[in-house]
Amino acid sequence: MTTPDYEIEKAALAQGYLRIAGVDEVGRGPLAGPVVAAAVILNPANMPEGLNDSKKLSAKRRAALDTALRGCAEFAVAEASVAEIDEHNILRASHLAMERAVAALDPPPDYLLIDGNMIPRGLAIPAQAVVKGDAHSVSIAAASILAKNWRDQLMVDLAQQHPGYGWETNAGYPSKQHKDALRNLGVTPHHRVSFKPVHNMLYQE
Repeated sequence: MTTPDYEIEKAALAQGYLRIAGVDEVGRGPLAGPVVAAAVILNPANMPEGLNDSKKLSAKRRAALDTALRGCAEFAVAEASVAEIDEHNILRASHLAMERAVAALDPPPDYLLIDGNMIPRGLAIPAQAVVKGDAHSVSIAAASILAKNWRDQLMVDLAQQHPGYGWETNAGYPSKQHKDALRNLGVTPHHRVSFKPVHNMLYQE
């Protein structure tokens, strides 16, 4: 199994860039909750071991790496709201979250590694799209960890306000428990009404 490394960052450093940020988002697929992005600038002399795509890590390992990253990296986390997801679309909203995370880094980065195959249109900094970036770049992997931990905790907090949907375990993804609760308990203000299962609940014949 390949693990992410610092090679893409080294190539950017060789081009003269100094502050290279990895950028990733989580939460495109859920029926509820915001989409969250993180931007991370790693110090190559002080990086936590075991950085990887957040989806390949246990919750315990993610939490440990999240704590380690907060102690040694420059980072910012940002969201795009459910209202923005419904107003624009999930792709544009995820790009908004990425743009906000990058803008919150101070001082700003001078080069970006963006997970995926598109560069958000609101970014004026030189950038490179990296398909499956969290499997190739440790900076993007670090961003995926911080974003996922942030979002998972947010959904745990929302689950306390809206019990029954199982958000503390499904993070808003369309699990059987979540879909059953949608039918039995209805739609909350945190549900994405532009997403088909929620839309169908609201506008069923």
